[in-house]
Amino acid sequence: MARKEKGEENMVTIEERLENMERELERVKEVLARSQVKGTAKEIRANSFVLEDENGEPRAGLLVEKGNPSLTLLDEKGKVCAGLFVEKSSPSLALCNENGKSRAVLGIANGPALVLADENGRPRASLAISKDGPSLSLWDEKGVGRFAAGKTKAISPDGKTIEYPESSLILYGPDGKVIWSAIK
Repeated sequence: MARKEKGEENMVTIEERLENMERELERVKEVLARSQVKGTAKEIRANSFVLEDENGEPRAGLLVEKGNPSLTLLDEKGKVCAGLFVEKSSPSLALCNENGKSRAVLGIANGPALVLADENGRPRASLAISKDGPSLSLWDEKGVGRFAAGKTKAISPDGKTIEYPESSLILYGPDGKVIWSAIK
């Protein structure tokens, strides 16, 4: 991201969480591939559990790693479709595309947030509520911020960082610099 905005520490947290969830999805998939759970029982106690389809292919996994539980659902091709994670008491839900890339993430870090990503997993829209208030941010296909509403930090055309209050509306040019703003 070319500029700081929206209490940028929150946006970095959302992007980092998205990357962490994608890494976690891959780890769970690897555990699923290695696991060989056979038979059924009323209760199974373990650090990981694999649910197989009628052909013995992994379709879901429940895993606790480093104290963090996760539930991952796989499609018929073994690609991750969805994941539910708890990391440092912060739950999140990730929905993935046919390539296993996160496309929609709902989570709670510094407050509830919804992040929508493009086919490459790059965040394109974020709606968040933090202690500073609500915010909405949009990015273009290159990851450059184009719109922000709510409390944010932005770089002016002359290169200065400006802190906008929570009642702000900001439009950015292709270079990520503010081209228009309204503040109440």
